[in-house]
Amino acid sequence: MSDAQVVVVGGGIAGLAAAAFLSGAAGVAARARVTLLEASGRIGGKLWGGEVGGVRVDLGAESVLARRPEAVDLARAVGLGEELEPPTTAKAAIWTRGALRPLPGGQVMGVPGDLEALAASGVLTDEGLERARNERPGEIGEDVAIGRYVADRLGQEVVDRLVEPLLGGVYAGRAEEISLRAAVPQLLSIARGGGSLVEGVHELASRPKVAGTPVFQGLRGGLGTLPGAVAAACVKAGVDLRTDAPVDELRRTPDGWRVVAGGEVLHADAVVLAVPAPVAARLLREDAPAAATDLDAVEYAGMALVTLAFRRADLAEPPGGSGFLVPPVDGRRIKASTFSSNKWGWLERSAPDAFLLRTSLGRYREEEALGLPDEELVARSLADLEEAIGLTARPYDTFVSRFTAGLPQYPVGHLDRVARVRAQVARVGALALCGAAYDGVGIPACIGSAAAAAAAVDRLLTPATGEGSTERTMGA
Repeated sequence: MSDAQVVVVGGGIAGLAAAAFLSGAAGVAARARVTLLEASGRIGGKLWGGEVGGVRVDLGAESVLARRPEAVDLARAVGLGEELEPPTTAKAAIWTRGALRPLPGGQVMGVPGDLEALAASGVLTDEGLERARNERPGEIGEDVAIGRYVADRLGQEVVDRLVEPLLGGVYAGRAEEISLRAAVPQLLSIARGGGSLVEGVHELASRPKVAGTPVFQGLRGGLGTLPGAVAAACVKAGVDLRTDAPVDELRRTPDGWRVVAGGEVLHADAVVLAVPAPVAARLLREDAPAAATDLDAVEYAGMALVTLAFRRADLAEPPGGSGFLVPPVDGRRIKASTFSSNKWGWLERSAPDAFLLRTSLGRYREEEALGLPDEELVARSLADLEEAIGLTARPYDTFVSRFTAGLPQYPVGHLDRVARVRAQVARVGALALCGAAYDGVGIPACIGSAAAAAAAVDRLLTPATGEGSTERTMGA
Protein backbone atom coordinates (compact mmCIF):
# COMPACT_ATOMS: atom_id res chain seq x y z
CA MET A 1 0.00 0.00 0.00
CA SER A 2 1.14 3.53 -0.78
CA ASP A 3 1.95 5.91 2.06
CA ALA A 4 -0.17 8.53 0.33
CA GLN A 5 -2.93 10.09 2.42
CA VAL A 6 -6.31 10.57 0.71
CA VAL A 7 -9.23 12.43 2.22
CA VAL A 8 -12.69 11.42 0.97
CA VAL A 9 -15.33 14.06 1.61
CA GLY A 10 -18.84 12.60 1.84
CA GLY A 11 -20.16 9.43 3.42
CA GLY A 12 -22.92 8.49 1.01
CA ILE A 13 -22.54 5.31 -1.02
CA ALA A 14 -20.19 7.02 -3.50
CA GLY A 15 -17.85 8.26 -0.77
CA LEU A 16 -17.94 4.95 1.07
CA ALA A 17 -17.20 3.09 -2.15
CA ALA A 18 -14.32 5.43 -3.00
CA ALA A 19 -12.85 4.82 0.47
CA ALA A 20 -13.30 1.07 0.00
CA PHE A 21 -11.55 1.06 -3.38
CA LEU A 22 -8.66 3.16 -2.09
CA SER A 23 -8.14 1.29 1.18
CA GLY A 24 -8.49 -2.24 -0.17
CA ALA A 25 -11.80 -2.86 1.61
CA ALA A 26 -13.52 -3.64 -1.69
CA GLY A 27 -11.34 -6.62 -2.48
CA VAL A 28 -8.78 -4.71 -4.58
CA ALA A 29 -5.20 -3.84 -3.62
CA ALA A 30 -4.90 -1.01 -1.12
CA ARG A 31 -3.76 2.21 -2.74
CA ALA A 32 -3.55 4.74 0.10
CA ARG A 33 -4.30 5.59 3.71
CA VAL A 34 -7.81 7.07 3.82
CA THR A 35 -9.73 9.46 6.02
CA LEU A 36 -13.46 9.77 5.26
CA LEU A 37 -15.33 12.85 6.47
CA GLU A 38 -19.14 12.87 6.63
CA ALA A 39 -20.90 16.09 7.62
CA SER A 40 -23.99 14.47 9.12
CA GLY A 41 -24.35 12.06 11.99
CA ARG A 42 -24.95 9.01 9.80
CA ILE A 43 -23.43 7.41 6.74
CA GLY A 44 -25.25 6.12 3.68
CA GLY A 45 -26.99 9.16 2.25
CA LYS A 46 -30.05 7.93 0.34
CA LEU A 47 -29.41 4.37 1.50
CA TRP A 48 -31.08 4.35 4.84
CA GLY A 49 -32.88 1.71 6.87
CA GLY A 50 -34.91 1.68 10.05
CA GLU A 51 -37.91 0.17 11.78
CA VAL A 52 -41.51 1.08 11.02
CA GLY A 53 -44.10 -0.75 13.07
CA GLY A 54 -41.39 -2.98 14.50
CA VAL A 55 -40.37 -4.12 11.01
CA ARG A 56 -36.98 -3.43 9.44
CA VAL A 57 -37.47 -1.62 6.11
CA ASP A 58 -35.69 0.70 3.71
CA LEU A 59 -36.42 4.35 4.31
CA GLY A 60 -34.60 5.41 1.14
CA ALA A 61 -33.49 3.58 -1.99
CA GLU A 62 -34.54 -0.07 -1.95
CA SER A 63 -33.04 -1.78 -5.01
CA VAL A 64 -30.20 -1.64 -7.49
CA LEU A 65 -30.02 -2.29 -11.20
CA ALA A 66 -28.28 -5.66 -11.21
CA ARG A 67 -27.33 -5.65 -14.89
CA ARG A 68 -24.80 -3.00 -14.00
CA PRO A 69 -22.45 -5.04 -11.81
CA GLU A 70 -20.91 -2.40 -9.53
CA ALA A 71 -23.38 -2.47 -6.64
CA VAL A 72 -23.75 -6.25 -6.59
CA ASP A 73 -19.98 -6.68 -6.77
CA LEU A 74 -19.45 -4.26 -3.87
CA ALA A 75 -22.09 -6.02 -1.77
CA ARG A 76 -20.31 -9.32 -2.34
CA ALA A 77 -16.91 -7.80 -1.58
CA VAL A 78 -18.07 -6.62 1.86
CA GLY A 79 -19.67 -9.94 2.79
CA LEU A 80 -23.29 -9.44 1.74
CA GLY A 81 -23.33 -11.84 -1.19
CA GLU A 82 -25.56 -14.33 0.59
CA GLU A 83 -28.05 -11.57 1.42
CA LEU A 84 -28.73 -10.56 -2.18
CA GLU A 85 -32.33 -11.22 -3.18
CA PRO A 86 -34.21 -9.99 -6.26
CA PRO A 87 -37.73 -8.62 -6.03
CA THR A 88 -40.64 -10.98 -6.51
CA THR A 89 -42.40 -11.36 -9.83
CA ALA A 90 -45.30 -9.15 -8.69
CA LYS A 91 -46.23 -6.74 -11.48
CA ALA A 92 -46.37 -2.95 -11.44
CA ALA A 93 -49.27 -0.84 -12.67
CA ILE A 94 -50.01 2.73 -13.72
CA TRP A 95 -52.82 4.64 -12.04
CA THR A 96 -54.18 6.73 -14.87
CA ARG A 97 -57.47 7.72 -16.42
CA GLY A 98 -59.29 6.67 -13.27
CA ALA A 99 -58.06 3.09 -12.98
CA LEU A 100 -55.06 0.91 -12.23
CA ARG A 101 -53.74 -0.36 -15.54
CA PRO A 102 -50.90 -2.84 -16.14
CA LEU A 103 -47.55 -1.36 -17.01
CA PRO A 104 -47.13 -2.49 -20.61
CA GLY A 105 -44.28 -4.86 -21.36
CA GLY A 106 -41.65 -4.28 -23.99
CA GLN A 107 -41.00 -0.65 -23.08
CA VAL A 108 -37.75 1.09 -22.18
CA MET A 109 -38.17 3.95 -19.71
CA GLY A 110 -41.76 4.32 -20.95
CA VAL A 111 -40.94 4.35 -24.66
CA PRO A 112 -43.04 1.53 -26.14
CA GLY A 113 -41.59 -1.30 -28.18
CA ASP A 114 -44.78 -3.37 -28.33
CA LEU A 115 -47.85 -1.47 -29.50
CA GLU A 116 -50.13 -4.45 -28.95
CA ALA A 117 -49.12 -4.67 -25.30
CA LEU A 118 -49.58 -0.91 -25.07
CA ALA A 119 -53.09 -1.17 -26.51
CA ALA A 120 -54.01 -4.04 -24.18
CA SER A 121 -52.90 -2.07 -21.14
CA GLY A 122 -55.45 0.68 -21.66
CA VAL A 123 -52.95 3.30 -20.50
CA LEU A 124 -53.52 5.50 -23.55
CA THR A 125 -56.76 6.86 -24.96
CA ASP A 126 -57.81 5.69 -28.42
CA GLU A 127 -56.49 8.95 -29.82
CA GLY A 128 -53.18 8.59 -28.06
CA LEU A 129 -52.80 5.01 -29.23
CA GLU A 130 -53.59 5.96 -32.82
CA ARG A 131 -50.95 8.70 -32.70
CA ALA A 132 -48.38 6.22 -31.35
CA ARG A 133 -49.20 3.83 -34.19
CA ASN A 134 -48.50 6.59 -36.70
CA GLU A 135 -44.90 7.24 -35.79
CA ARG A 136 -43.39 10.31 -37.40
CA PRO A 137 -39.78 10.37 -38.51
CA GLY A 138 -37.48 12.74 -36.72
CA GLU A 139 -33.87 13.80 -36.64
CA ILE A 140 -31.74 14.24 -33.58
CA GLY A 141 -28.67 16.35 -33.04
CA GLU A 142 -26.03 15.99 -30.35
CA ASP A 143 -28.69 15.82 -27.65
CA VAL A 144 -32.38 16.47 -27.06
CA ALA A 145 -34.85 16.35 -24.19
CA ILE A 146 -36.34 12.86 -24.07
CA GLY A 147 -39.87 14.21 -23.66
CA ARG A 148 -39.67 16.46 -26.67
CA TYR A 149 -38.17 13.77 -28.86
CA VAL A 150 -40.70 11.07 -27.93
CA ALA A 151 -43.62 13.50 -28.25
CA ASP A 152 -42.50 14.41 -31.78
CA ARG A 153 -42.18 10.75 -32.75
CA LEU A 154 -45.05 9.07 -30.90
CA GLY A 155 -47.25 11.80 -29.46
CA GLN A 156 -47.54 13.75 -26.25
CA GLU A 157 -49.73 11.15 -24.55
CA VAL A 158 -46.95 8.55 -24.62
CA VAL A 159 -44.80 11.08 -22.78
CA ASP A 160 -47.49 12.13 -20.31
CA ARG A 161 -48.73 8.67 -19.31
CA LEU A 162 -45.63 6.49 -19.72
CA VAL A 163 -42.33 8.32 -19.99
CA GLU A 164 -43.09 10.90 -17.28
CA PRO A 165 -44.01 8.45 -14.50
CA LEU A 166 -41.12 6.11 -15.25
CA LEU A 167 -38.52 8.87 -15.52
CA GLY A 168 -40.04 10.49 -12.45
CA GLY A 169 -39.32 7.36 -10.47
CA VAL A 170 -35.63 7.69 -11.28
CA TYR A 171 -34.96 11.44 -11.47
CA ALA A 172 -38.04 13.06 -9.90
CA GLY A 173 -37.69 15.31 -12.94
CA ARG A 174 -39.54 16.45 -16.04
CA ALA A 175 -39.31 14.57 -19.30
CA GLU A 176 -39.42 17.75 -21.37
CA GLU A 177 -36.10 18.80 -19.80
CA ILE A 178 -34.19 15.57 -19.12
CA SER A 179 -31.36 14.81 -21.53
CA LEU A 180 -31.80 11.73 -23.71
CA ARG A 181 -28.03 11.41 -24.04
CA ALA A 182 -27.40 11.55 -20.29
CA ALA A 183 -30.41 9.72 -18.91
CA VAL A 184 -31.27 7.04 -21.50
CA PRO A 185 -28.21 6.69 -23.74
CA GLN A 186 -29.37 3.35 -25.11
CA LEU A 187 -32.21 5.21 -26.83
CA LEU A 188 -29.82 7.73 -28.33
CA SER A 189 -28.25 5.17 -30.66
CA ILE A 190 -31.73 4.09 -31.74
CA ALA A 191 -32.70 7.69 -32.39
CA ARG A 192 -29.56 8.33 -34.41
CA GLY A 193 -30.10 5.19 -36.45
CA GLY A 194 -32.92 6.90 -38.34
CA GLY A 195 -35.33 3.97 -38.26
CA SER A 196 -38.51 3.37 -36.30
CA LEU A 197 -38.23 4.24 -32.63
CA VAL A 198 -40.78 1.58 -31.68
CA GLU A 199 -38.97 -1.10 -33.66
CA GLY A 200 -35.63 -0.06 -32.17
CA VAL A 201 -37.03 -0.28 -28.64
CA HIS A 202 -38.58 -3.65 -29.44
CA GLU A 203 -35.21 -4.97 -30.58
CA LEU A 204 -33.51 -3.56 -27.47
CA ALA A 205 -36.11 -5.00 -25.11
CA SER A 206 -36.02 -8.38 -26.86
CA ARG A 207 -32.28 -8.94 -26.60
CA PRO A 208 -31.42 -12.21 -24.83
CA LYS A 209 -30.88 -11.80 -21.11
CA VAL A 210 -28.03 -13.43 -19.25
CA ALA A 211 -29.46 -16.54 -17.62
CA GLY A 212 -29.82 -16.23 -13.88
CA THR A 213 -29.20 -12.49 -13.84
CA PRO A 214 -32.15 -10.54 -12.44
CA VAL A 215 -32.84 -7.01 -13.60
CA PHE A 216 -32.87 -5.69 -10.03
CA GLN A 217 -31.46 -6.83 -6.72
CA GLY A 218 -32.14 -5.99 -3.12
CA LEU A 219 -30.71 -7.15 0.18
CA ARG A 220 -32.43 -9.13 2.90
CA GLY A 221 -32.99 -6.65 5.68
CA GLY A 222 -33.00 -3.82 3.15
CA LEU A 223 -30.53 -2.03 0.94
CA GLY A 224 -29.91 0.26 3.89
CA THR A 225 -27.65 -2.47 5.30
CA LEU A 226 -25.10 -1.90 2.53
CA PRO A 227 -23.52 1.35 3.83
CA GLY A 228 -22.89 -0.17 7.25
CA ALA A 229 -21.22 -3.21 5.73
CA VAL A 230 -19.02 -1.07 3.48
CA ALA A 231 -18.14 1.19 6.41
CA ALA A 232 -17.22 -1.79 8.59
CA ALA A 233 -14.99 -3.18 5.85
CA CYS A 234 -13.36 0.23 5.46
CA VAL A 235 -12.65 0.58 9.17
CA LYS A 236 -11.20 -2.94 9.22
CA ALA A 237 -8.93 -1.89 6.34
CA GLY A 238 -7.70 1.09 8.35
CA VAL A 239 -9.94 3.90 7.13
CA ASP A 240 -10.38 6.73 9.64
CA LEU A 241 -14.14 7.21 9.25
CA ARG A 242 -15.59 10.30 10.92
CA THR A 243 -19.20 11.46 11.11
CA ASP A 244 -20.35 14.92 12.26
CA ALA A 245 -17.28 16.21 10.44
CA PRO A 246 -18.35 18.88 7.93
CA VAL A 247 -15.54 20.23 5.78
CA ASP A 248 -15.28 24.00 6.12
CA GLU A 249 -12.38 24.62 3.78
CA LEU A 250 -10.40 22.91 1.02
CA ARG A 251 -7.27 24.57 -0.39
CA ARG A 252 -4.45 23.52 -2.65
CA THR A 253 -0.97 23.51 -1.13
CA PRO A 254 2.43 23.07 -2.80
CA ASP A 255 2.49 19.39 -1.85
CA GLY A 256 -1.19 18.44 -1.73
CA TRP A 257 -4.32 19.70 -0.02
CA ARG A 258 -5.27 21.41 3.21
CA VAL A 259 -8.62 20.23 4.57
CA VAL A 260 -10.29 21.98 7.49
CA ALA A 261 -13.03 19.95 9.17
CA GLY A 262 -14.59 20.86 12.52
CA GLY A 263 -11.69 23.15 13.34
CA GLU A 264 -9.11 20.43 12.70
CA VAL A 265 -6.60 20.81 9.88
CA LEU A 266 -5.77 17.71 7.84
CA HIS A 267 -3.13 17.44 5.12
CA ALA A 268 -3.80 15.16 2.16
CA ASP A 269 -1.89 14.12 -0.92
CA ALA A 270 -5.19 13.77 -2.76
CA VAL A 271 -8.89 14.43 -2.22
CA VAL A 272 -12.06 12.75 -3.48
CA LEU A 273 -15.18 14.90 -3.34
CA ALA A 274 -18.24 12.65 -3.06
CA VAL A 275 -20.70 15.38 -2.13
CA PRO A 276 -23.64 17.11 -3.83
CA ALA A 277 -22.70 19.62 -6.52
CA PRO A 278 -23.39 22.76 -4.39
CA VAL A 279 -21.07 21.49 -1.65
CA ALA A 280 -18.36 20.66 -4.18
CA ALA A 281 -18.80 24.14 -5.67
CA ARG A 282 -18.28 25.79 -2.28
CA LEU A 283 -15.14 23.79 -1.58
CA LEU A 284 -13.66 24.44 -5.03
CA ARG A 285 -14.49 28.15 -5.21
CA GLU A 286 -10.92 29.32 -4.55
CA ASP A 287 -8.85 26.80 -6.49
CA ALA A 288 -11.20 25.90 -9.37
CA PRO A 289 -13.62 28.82 -9.76
CA ALA A 290 -14.78 27.86 -13.27
CA ALA A 291 -15.64 24.34 -12.08
CA ALA A 292 -17.47 25.83 -9.09
CA THR A 293 -19.57 27.99 -11.40
CA ASP A 294 -20.62 24.96 -13.44
CA LEU A 295 -21.35 22.94 -10.31
CA ASP A 296 -23.49 25.75 -8.92
CA ALA A 297 -25.68 25.41 -12.01
CA VAL A 298 -26.63 21.79 -11.23
CA GLU A 299 -30.23 21.78 -10.02
CA TYR A 300 -31.82 19.26 -7.67
CA ALA A 301 -35.27 17.84 -7.02
CA GLY A 302 -36.63 17.10 -3.57
CA MET A 303 -39.04 14.35 -2.60
CA ALA A 304 -40.58 12.63 0.40
CA LEU A 305 -41.21 8.95 1.04
CA VAL A 306 -44.09 7.96 3.30
CA THR A 307 -43.85 4.44 4.76
CA LEU A 308 -47.10 2.98 6.12
CA ALA A 309 -47.39 -0.17 8.26
CA PHE A 310 -50.77 -1.97 8.38
CA ARG A 311 -51.91 -5.06 10.21
CA ARG A 312 -52.96 -7.64 7.65
CA ALA A 313 -55.96 -8.47 9.83
CA ASP A 314 -57.20 -4.91 9.28
CA LEU A 315 -57.10 -5.18 5.48
CA ALA A 316 -60.23 -6.36 3.71
CA GLU A 317 -57.86 -7.70 1.06
CA PRO A 318 -54.14 -6.98 0.70
CA PRO A 319 -53.31 -4.99 -2.45
CA GLY A 320 -52.07 -7.02 -5.38
CA GLY A 321 -48.98 -6.41 -7.48
CA SER A 322 -45.81 -4.56 -6.58
CA GLY A 323 -47.33 -1.08 -6.68
CA PHE A 324 -48.15 1.62 -9.18
CA LEU A 325 -46.83 4.75 -10.84
CA VAL A 326 -48.84 7.94 -11.21
CA PRO A 327 -48.51 10.22 -14.26
CA PRO A 328 -48.33 13.87 -13.16
CA VAL A 329 -50.88 14.73 -15.85
CA ASP A 330 -53.54 12.98 -13.75
CA GLY A 331 -53.16 15.57 -10.99
CA ARG A 332 -52.83 13.22 -8.02
CA ARG A 333 -50.98 14.00 -4.83
CA ILE A 334 -48.68 10.99 -4.77
CA LYS A 335 -46.27 10.13 -7.60
CA ALA A 336 -46.01 6.41 -6.93
CA SER A 337 -46.67 3.68 -4.40
CA THR A 338 -44.66 0.54 -3.71
CA PHE A 339 -46.35 -2.42 -2.02
CA SER A 340 -43.18 -3.38 -0.20
CA SER A 341 -44.53 -6.58 1.39
CA ASN A 342 -45.47 -7.85 -2.07
CA LYS A 343 -42.31 -6.67 -3.80
CA TRP A 344 -39.79 -8.14 -1.36
CA GLY A 345 -40.07 -11.75 -0.29
CA TRP A 346 -37.68 -11.23 2.64
CA LEU A 347 -39.98 -8.54 4.02
CA GLU A 348 -43.10 -10.69 3.78
CA ARG A 349 -41.25 -13.55 5.46
CA SER A 350 -39.92 -11.38 8.27
CA ALA A 351 -43.30 -9.80 9.08
CA PRO A 352 -46.12 -12.08 7.86
CA ASP A 353 -48.74 -10.35 10.02
CA ALA A 354 -47.92 -6.86 8.74
CA PHE A 355 -48.32 -5.24 5.34
CA LEU A 356 -45.96 -2.39 4.51
CA LEU A 357 -46.19 -0.02 1.60
CA ARG A 358 -44.83 3.39 0.78
CA THR A 359 -45.69 6.39 -1.34
CA SER A 360 -43.59 9.16 -2.85
CA LEU A 361 -44.49 12.82 -3.15
CA GLY A 362 -42.72 15.72 -4.82
CA ARG A 363 -40.66 16.22 -7.94
CA TYR A 364 -38.60 18.91 -9.66
CA ARG A 365 -40.29 22.31 -9.24
CA GLU A 366 -43.15 20.66 -7.35
CA GLU A 367 -41.61 20.32 -3.92
CA GLU A 368 -44.12 22.07 -1.69
CA ALA A 369 -44.97 18.73 -0.11
CA LEU A 370 -41.58 18.69 1.62
CA GLY A 371 -42.65 21.61 3.78
CA LEU A 372 -45.84 19.96 5.02
CA PRO A 373 -46.13 18.21 8.40
CA ASP A 374 -45.74 14.45 8.45
CA GLU A 375 -49.42 14.05 9.33
CA GLU A 376 -50.47 15.89 6.17
CA LEU A 377 -48.24 13.78 3.93
CA VAL A 378 -49.69 10.64 5.51
CA ALA A 379 -53.24 11.95 5.03
CA ARG A 380 -52.60 12.80 1.37
CA SER A 381 -51.11 9.37 0.79
CA LEU A 382 -54.05 7.59 2.40
CA ALA A 383 -56.57 9.63 0.43
CA ASP A 384 -54.97 8.71 -2.88
CA LEU A 385 -54.54 5.08 -1.85
CA GLU A 386 -58.23 4.84 -0.97
CA GLU A 387 -59.18 6.17 -4.39
CA ALA A 388 -56.63 4.06 -6.27
CA ILE A 389 -57.00 0.66 -4.57
CA GLY A 390 -59.89 1.06 -2.14
CA LEU A 391 -57.65 1.01 0.93
CA THR A 392 -59.64 2.15 3.97
CA ALA A 393 -57.62 0.63 6.82
CA ARG A 394 -55.57 2.92 9.05
CA PRO A 395 -51.84 2.26 9.51
CA TYR A 396 -50.60 1.39 12.98
CA ASP A 397 -47.30 3.15 12.31
CA THR A 398 -45.88 5.59 9.79
CA PHE A 399 -42.56 7.21 8.91
CA VAL A 400 -41.73 10.10 6.58
CA SER A 401 -38.31 10.36 4.92
CA ARG A 402 -37.47 13.71 3.35
CA PHE A 403 -34.79 14.16 0.70
CA THR A 404 -34.40 17.88 0.20
CA ALA A 405 -32.32 18.53 -2.91
CA GLY A 406 -32.01 14.77 -3.19
CA LEU A 407 -31.79 14.05 -6.91
CA PRO A 408 -29.61 16.01 -9.38
CA GLN A 409 -31.28 16.91 -12.66
CA TYR A 410 -29.76 15.94 -16.00
CA PRO A 411 -30.94 18.55 -18.53
CA VAL A 412 -29.79 18.79 -22.13
CA GLY A 413 -26.10 19.70 -22.00
CA HIS A 414 -25.46 17.94 -18.68
CA LEU A 415 -22.68 15.70 -19.98
CA ASP A 416 -20.91 18.68 -21.57
CA ARG A 417 -21.06 20.46 -18.20
CA VAL A 418 -19.60 17.43 -16.45
CA ALA A 419 -16.78 17.24 -19.01
CA ARG A 420 -15.96 20.91 -18.43
CA VAL A 421 -15.94 20.45 -14.65
CA ARG A 422 -13.56 17.51 -14.86
CA ALA A 423 -11.25 19.28 -17.27
CA GLN A 424 -11.09 22.26 -14.93
CA VAL A 425 -10.58 20.14 -11.82
CA ALA A 426 -7.81 18.14 -13.50
CA ARG A 427 -5.68 21.30 -13.65
CA VAL A 428 -5.55 21.84 -9.88
CA GLY A 429 -3.88 18.63 -8.75
CA ALA A 430 -4.77 15.26 -7.29
CA LEU A 431 -8.50 15.69 -6.90
CA ALA A 432 -11.42 13.64 -8.21
CA LEU A 433 -15.20 13.96 -8.15
CA CYS A 434 -17.79 11.22 -7.87
CA GLY A 435 -21.44 10.73 -7.03
CA ALA A 436 -24.92 11.18 -8.45
CA ALA A 437 -24.28 14.59 -10.02
CA TYR A 438 -22.01 13.25 -12.75
CA ASP A 439 -22.51 9.91 -14.49
CA GLY A 440 -25.89 8.64 -13.33
CA VAL A 441 -28.12 8.82 -10.27
CA GLY A 442 -28.46 5.06 -9.78
CA ILE A 443 -26.48 3.27 -7.08
CA PRO A 444 -24.35 1.21 -9.50
CA ALA A 445 -23.51 4.40 -11.41
CA CYS A 446 -22.48 6.15 -8.19
CA ILE A 447 -20.27 3.21 -7.21
CA GLY A 448 -18.82 3.12 -10.72
CA SER A 449 -17.95 6.81 -10.51
CA ALA A 450 -16.31 6.13 -7.13
CA ALA A 451 -14.17 3.37 -8.66
CA ALA A 452 -13.13 5.73 -11.45
CA ALA A 453 -12.28 8.46 -8.93
CA ALA A 454 -10.17 6.07 -6.87
CA ALA A 455 -8.31 4.89 -9.97
CA ALA A 456 -7.72 8.48 -11.08
CA VAL A 457 -6.29 9.48 -7.71
CA ASP A 458 -4.09 6.39 -7.75
CA ARG A 459 -2.73 7.35 -11.18
CA LEU A 460 -2.01 10.88 -10.06
CA LEU A 461 -0.20 9.72 -6.93
CA THR A 462 1.88 7.09 -8.72
CA PRO A 463 5.20 8.40 -10.06
CA ALA A 464 5.18 8.44 -13.83
CA THR A 465 7.49 6.13 -15.72
CA GLY A 466 9.02 7.12 -19.00
CA GLU A 467 7.58 10.10 -20.79
CA GLY A 468 4.75 12.02 -19.23
CA SER A 469 3.88 13.33 -15.82
CA THR A 470 1.72 12.58 -12.87
CA GLU A 471 -0.29 15.69 -13.79
CA ARG A 472 -2.51 13.74 -16.13
CA THR A 473 -6.14 14.32 -16.86
CA MET A 474 -8.10 12.22 -14.39
CA GLY A 475 -11.22 11.24 -16.28
CA ALA A 476 -12.84 10.28 -12.98
